[in-house]
Amino acid sequence: MTLHKILKYVALVIGVLGLIFLGRILAAGDNAIEASADVQSSVLEPMMWISYLVLAVVIALVAIFVIAGLFRGNIKNTIIGIVSFAVVVLVSYLVTTGTQVTTREGDIISAGTVHWVGAGLVCFYILAALAILAMVFSGVKKLIS
Repeated sequence: MTLHKILKYVALVIGVLGLIFLGRILAAGDNAIEASADVQSSVLEPMMWISYLVLAVVIALVAIFVIAGLFRGNIKNTIIGIVSFAVVVLVSYLVTTGTQVTTREGDIISAGTVHWVGAGLVCFYILAALAILAMVFSGVKKLIS
């Protein structure tokens, strides 16, 4: 059997298990799940474990293929990309500030958390602008040639 067929059957089994667990959750109902901790653990816990398993498998496969791709491809370009991304994150962090915030519910969000959220937003804006510029540049280059 090829790896593709094996993975197809594994995905089918995980999908069927997920549907069975979803059916159990729907059959129990929202009120029963909210009211009883025993029902929560017996109905929701298996679905959570399936989710954790799928997440772990996906992360492991991504890590394996990324590391394998590093050794097959041009590692210089990969390092340049990683360093460029780190520079964008560093610039984003340096241009933002953070102050302690109190939410409507009275929860306090630390200045560090606010700082990192701001840095994440600025990083997203920079990367989005770079992506748009790259698409425009590519389009103009195709029109010229």
